[in-house]
Amino acid sequence: MTEFVCIACPIGCMLTVEMKGEGEVSVTGNRCPKGAVYGREEMISPTRVVTAVVRTDSRAFPYIPVRTDKPLPRALITEFIGDLTQLLVRLPAKRGRVLIEDYRGSGVNVMLTRTLPPEGVSRGNS
Repeated sequence: MTEFVCIACPIGCMLTVEMKGEGEVSVTGNRCPKGAVYGREEMISPTRVVTAVVRTDSRAFPYIPVRTDKPLPRALITEFIGDLTQLLVRLPAKRGRVLIEDYRGSGVNVMLTRTLPPEGVSRGNS
């Protein structure tokens, strides 16, 4: 039996999740159907959307934020962060550009979440 707070909606129910048998999961404490789905998924195959920063080739903007376009299996996250440290983004960079497609066969893409100008170009205050 495992207890955790549901993050599927703003209520934040305290879920009690228990494995009953082969693939059968019991979820209690949820006040909405989303909680039951979240509890099952969290117990069987937990995933997370990952946000991070990646190095750039710019002195003015040494890092650029990135995120996964959908949740990544939690078992891959440590490896994923390690792989991100090996990347170098060359500016200019446009928000939405995909850096990694289908990370390790997971179906998850990694994309830029900010637009940055070429080195030496001021962004201005607009």
